[in-house]
Amino acid sequence: MSDHHHHHEPGSAVVSRKLIIASTATAVFVAVEVTVGIRANSLALIGDALHNVTDTLALLLALFAVRVARRPATTAKSYGWHRAGVLAAFINAGALATFTIFLFVEAAERLRTPGGVNSKAMLVTAAAALVLNGSITLWLRGHGRHDLNIRGAVLHMLGDALSSVGIMGAAILIGVTGEQFWDPAVSIAIGVLILWSSWGILREAINLLLEGTPAGIDPDDVTRAIAALEGVDGVHHLHIWALGPSRPALSCHLMVGDIPVRSTGNVLAQVNELLAHEYGIAHTTIQFEFTNCDTDDPYCVPYGEA
Repeated sequence: MSDHHHHHEPGSAVVSRKLIIASTATAVFVAVEVTVGIRANSLALIGDALHNVTDTLALLLALFAVRVARRPATTAKSYGWHRAGVLAAFINAGALATFTIFLFVEAAERLRTPGGVNSKAMLVTAAAALVLNGSITLWLRGHGRHDLNIRGAVLHMLGDALSSVGIMGAAILIGVTGEQFWDPAVSIAIGVLILWSSWGILREAINLLLEGTPAGIDPDDVTRAIAALEGVDGVHHLHIWALGPSRPALSCHLMVGDIPVRSTGNVLAQVNELLAHEYGIAHTTIQFEFTNCDTDDPYCVPYGEA
C-alpha cells in the first residue's frame, strides 16, 4: 500500500521575480566592476567581477531550476522535475570552486610581481558591490532556508558581499601603507573563504544526487519512532531520500502481524502523520507485511507484545 503526497513550493512566482531582478542588477554591475578593475589595475576587483559573473549565472541557473521544478509530473518523470534544484546547486558550488582555483593562480602571480593599484577606485567600487550583494543576500535569505537550490545562489551573493568587505580593507591598507601586496593577499583570503563556504552546499548536493538521506534526518530515529506506534510490530527496508530540495521521501515495510487488512488504514494514517509532523516527510510508499517479527530485528516487537 502506498500514500503519495504532492505539493508545490509556496511563493515560487515570488522567488522567480526576485531572481530575475537580482540577476539583472548583478549583470549590470559586472560591467561596471570589470571596467573599474582594469583601469585601477586591481586583481581583487577583477576577481570579484569574475565572481559576480558566476553569481549572475548562479542566479539564472537557480531561476531555471525554480521554473523547471514547477512543471507537472509525467509518465516518463513520475517524480516531476524537483531534482533540477539539486543539480543547479551542484553546478553552482562546483563553478564557484573552479573559479576560486583560478583566483589563487592569479593572486600567486601578483604576489611575485605586484603592480600599482588605484586604491580609491577599489574602495568606492567595493562599497557599491557590498550594498548590491548584501541587499540581494538579505532579500533571498528567507527562501534559501528551505531550498538547497536558492541557498546555493544566496551563498554566491554572500561570498561576494564578504569579498567586497575584504577589498575595501585592502584598499584602505594600500592607501595607508603604500604596499601593493594587500591586493593579491586579500584575493587569496577571499578564495579560502569561498571554498570553505561552498563545500557544505556541494557536499549536500552530491549526497542528494546519490540518493543519500537528507541532512537533518536520522534514519534510525525515524525507524524507532515508527516502530513505537501502536499496531506496528516492526520496520525494515526503510529508505529515505529526497525528490528535490526540501522534499524528503520515504519507503519502508511495516510488519503488522495477523490483523485484518481493513485496519491497516488507521496504521497508515498514524505513520504518515508522524512522518509529516516530526520529520517533514510528506511523500511515502509503505508496504505492509502480515507476518511476525524476525528474532534478529532490533526494531521489531515480538508478536503479542505490540
